[in-house]
Amino acid sequence: MADISSQQPMPTVDESARGTAIIAYVLYLIGWPTCHLSTLVALILAYVKRGEVRGTIWESHFDNIINTFWVTLVAGIVFGILVVFVIGIPLLFALAIWFLYRTIKGLIRAIDQKAYF
Repeated sequence: MADISSQQPMPTVDESARGTAIIAYVLYLIGWPTCHLSTLVALILAYVKRGEVRGTIWESHFDNIINTFWVTLVAGIVFGILVVFVIGIPLLFALAIWFLYRTIKGLIRAIDQKAYF
C-alpha cells in the first residue's frame, strides 16, 4: 500500500489558472511578431478559463486579458482611421505602449500570484 504522504498533491484550480494566465500573457507578448494569431489564442484561453475562476484572484487576470484585447482592437481601428489625419500615428504608438504595460503588469502580478487589480 502506498504512503499517502509520498503522493504528489493534485494541482489546484489556482495553480492551473496561474499557469494559464502566464501562458496567455506570454502569448500576448509574442502576438506582435505572429500577426496576433497568438493573441487570439490567449483571448480564447481567457474566455474558457474565466468561468472556472470566478471569485478568485485569477478572475481579474482573465478579465484584464479580455478587456485589453477588445479595447486595443476598437481603439486600434479608430486610431488607424485617424492616421489619415496624422493624429492617429502617435495615438497608435500610445496604444501599443498601453497594451504592453497592461500585459507586462499582468504577467508580473501573475508570476507573483497577485490579483491584477
